[in-house]
Amino acid sequence: MKRRISKPVWVGGVKIGGDAEITVQSMTKTDTRDVNATVNQILALEDAGCDIIRCAVPDIDAALVLGEIKKKINIPLVADIHFHHRLALEAINQGVDCLRLNPGNIRDSEKVKEIVMAAKQKSIPIRIGVNFGSLPPVGGIGRIGGFHRLYDMVNQLPKAGNEKEGEYSIVDHMVATALWEISLLEELDFDLIKISMKAFDVPTTIEAYKRLAEMVPYPLHLGITESGTVRSGSIRSAVGLGFLLYEGIGDTIRVSLSGDSLDEIEAGFDILKSLNLRDKGPTLVACPSCGRADVDVVRLANDVDKLLKSIDTSVKVAVMGCEVNGPGEAKDADVGIAAGNGRAIIFRKGIKSRVVKEEDMLIALMEEVDLVAKEIESI
Repeated sequence: MKRRISKPVWVGGVKIGGDAEITVQSMTKTDTRDVNATVNQILALEDAGCDIIRCAVPDIDAALVLGEIKKKINIPLVADIHFHHRLALEAINQGVDCLRLNPGNIRDSEKVKEIVMAAKQKSIPIRIGVNFGSLPPVGGIGRIGGFHRLYDMVNQLPKAGNEKEGEYSIVDHMVATALWEISLLEELDFDLIKISMKAFDVPTTIEAYKRLAEMVPYPLHLGITESGTVRSGSIRSAVGLGFLLYEGIGDTIRVSLSGDSLDEIEAGFDILKSLNLRDKGPTLVACPSCGRADVDVVRLANDVDKLLKSIDTSVKVAVMGCEVNGPGEAKDADVGIAAGNGRAIIFRKGIKSRVVKEEDMLIALMEEVDLVAKEIESI
C-alpha cells in the first residue's frame, strides 16, 4: 500500500494526516447536556483506545457544557454542528479541539465565513462533513431559501456505477458540495481542513472519496454513514473503509454503528489491524472448525477471545483445530495452540512449548499468552 500524502492538521494533541498513524474515532450517544453521562462514556472509550471523540451539539444548552466536558476528558473533543452557525461559534468559545460543519444544512456563505474567522483566531480545525443524507438540493449548493428539504431532488440522482455517460450523479453532487465549502475556507486563507464524504451506499462512498482525494491535499475522515447494526454495519464498513485504506486513502476513521460506541472502536481497530495499519491490542487467528476437528474449537476460540479483551499488548494468538493448517498457523503466531485427539500442542514464537491435555488447554494457552505479553511489554 502506498499511502496518499495529505497536509497534516492537529486535532488537539492528535496529528491527522501526513505521516501520522491512522486514528480511530467515535461519537457519544448520550445527551450532551448530561455532562456526567457524556464524560463517563468518553472515559470508557478512552480506555478502549479511542483517539478522538465527537459530541452532538443540537442546541445552545449542549454547546454551553462543551468546555466542562473537555476539562474532564483526555482525548480531543469535536463539536458536531448542524443548521445553526451560532452553535459553532459557542463551541469555539468553549475551547473544543475541532468543528464538524455540514455544508448541506449550513449553506449561508457569510455564516460559514464567520465561523471560519473565529476558528482561525484559535487555530481550530474544521471538518467539512459531506453526507448523502443531508446534501444541499440539486442546484442549491451554497444557496439559501427557495428549497424544501423534502423536494431536494437528491434521491433522484444516480448512484455510483448507475449513471449514464455525462449524467450528473450523487458522486458529482457530493464532490461539488465539498469543493464549495473548501473554496470558502481557502479564500480566507484557512487550511486547517479535514473532509469526509459519507454515504450508506458503499460504491458511492468509495468513488466520492477517490475522486476528491485526487483534487485536494487535505486529510480525509473515512466512514460509511448509518451503516447498520453491530454485525451488518461492521461488515459494510469493513468493505468500504478497507477498500479505501488499501488504496492508501484515509487518515482517520469512524465506524458508525447502531450499537455501543465501544463496538465502533473495536471494529475500527479490527479493520486497521487486518490491513497491518495499526498494531494495538491482541490479534486472534481462529480456525472456523470443520469435520476434521477433534475438539470444540469454536468454544475454545470464543473463550480465548473473551480473555484477550483484558490485554492491551500487541500479541498474535492462534487457536487451531486440526493438522491441515493448525501447526503452520500456530507456529506463525506469538502464541499458538494446535488441538486434536484429546490433547493440544502449544507454540511460543514458532517453537513447541508444551503438550497439554484437552481439559487444561485454555488455562495453559492463556498462561503462555501472559508470559509472551510481558516479554513484549519489557522490550
